[in-house]
Amino acid sequence: MSSNSTPLGLKKFENGFIKIAGKISGNRLLLTLRDTFVLVAATTMIAGFGIMIQNVIVDPMNGLIFGKQGLQLGRLISGSWAAWQQSGFEHGLQTVANLIALISNGTLSIFALLLVVIFSWEVSTRFFSNRTEHMTDVLFGLAAFFISIPWNFQYAIPNTKKTIDVLNYIDTQYLGTQGVFAAILISGCAVWLYNKLMERNFTIKLPDSVPPAVAQSFSSLIPGSITLGVFIVLTGISTACTGKTMPALFLSVLQTPALAISKTNAFAFVSQFTWSLLQWFGIHPTSIWGAIFGMTWTINDTQNMLGQAHHIFSTLFMNFSTIAAGTFSLSPVLAILIASKRVAARKITKVALLPAIFNISEPITFGLPIVLNPIYFIPFVIAQPLAFYIGYFFTKIGFIAPIVNNVPWTVPTLLSGLLYTGNIRGVIVQAVCLAVTTLLYIPFVRMDNKINADAIAMDEMDKANA
Repeated sequence: MSSNSTPLGLKKFENGFIKIAGKISGNRLLLTLRDTFVLVAATTMIAGFGIMIQNVIVDPMNGLIFGKQGLQLGRLISGSWAAWQQSGFEHGLQTVANLIALISNGTLSIFALLLVVIFSWEVSTRFFSNRTEHMTDVLFGLAAFFISIPWNFQYAIPNTKKTIDVLNYIDTQYLGTQGVFAAILISGCAVWLYNKLMERNFTIKLPDSVPPAVAQSFSSLIPGSITLGVFIVLTGISTACTGKTMPALFLSVLQTPALAISKTNAFAFVSQFTWSLLQWFGIHPTSIWGAIFGMTWTINDTQNMLGQAHHIFSTLFMNFSTIAAGTFSLSPVLAILIASKRVAARKITKVALLPAIFNISEPITFGLPIVLNPIYFIPFVIAQPLAFYIGYFFTKIGFIAPIVNNVPWTVPTLLSGLLYTGNIRGVIVQAVCLAVTTLLYIPFVRMDNKINADAIAMDEMDKANA
């Protein structure tokens, strides 16, 4: 076997992997899903920020400022916890906390409804770009969704075995996280069907003298009526054959199994390993995982923030334990500053240090580079899953609770740990993740020193002659 066979094989693997991943990441449907969840994330991030303020700062009994987990100013102000709970200040803070919680009603509680609007628009603009009025498509996506949602249902009374029949009211659970798959499938199919009928000219033609807005309304009558009629028929068939409306059917057949898979360690490991693997090849992992997480871990995020569940695996937990813990950015920078003897590498890390503090990895990953650099392949690919499972371990043993606070990933390491968890234990976990992943890089930095021994010797000679 020739000495060049391994590099040639690695090169073929790189080219093949990049080609396949490029095709997947360039898929229009995946891009549409990714962009939809990115846009909806703006509202959930605001809600998460509000909930973070509520839980970490304002909460009078469990917050970081006044509560038992933090500075305990409530007890210091009133003399005892009992007196604090009876004080007007405590009641005022609780009222403010309850008002902040209302932000969930306009964001997290209507998560699926927001998806209908954004996904309808994204499908219309990306797949039917020649259309002049995309908002019409959004209207039919919304109409199809509301046709499919149950308006008569049985409500289980909490803490009892009794149920009551609710008539002529929307089952609001499908406006939130329970209706995510239904929102995507129904709105997407409605927009696709409506536009295909428009392309086949199932329209009413009016003279050119008619105002465009009026003409548009009439031209959409036939395709719109057929589209909505189809969903009326599908809702009837679904109810008659399964006893469930389409959102309930999608929940049981698609969403529930997908969420069950996303809660497994196998799913978590594959996601974390391939996330960093894609990054090493220079492919942004959100182009592939963004859509998958949107329909799995983002639902877990929303349920955690609403207090409906306590999922460990979520995008918030991933951000807390990996990205915001500096595994892509601060860890390699610190390792190179500690152990590297190469002048060029140290100069790059000094430039990359400030962005790395804010968890921005591009200056170090592309500047050193780490991307497609065989020396740093092992630590770069292993660091993220390693940090992820360190965070998982501390959560499983009860050292920290599942993450419910939505913190921007650019908040510096350690500070973000405090905000994500609302207590000092989050700082400790991130510090452990940062220390372990930094130590992981150091042997490979020293290997880089040995490989570039001649360049280091030249640097030392230049320094001595200066």
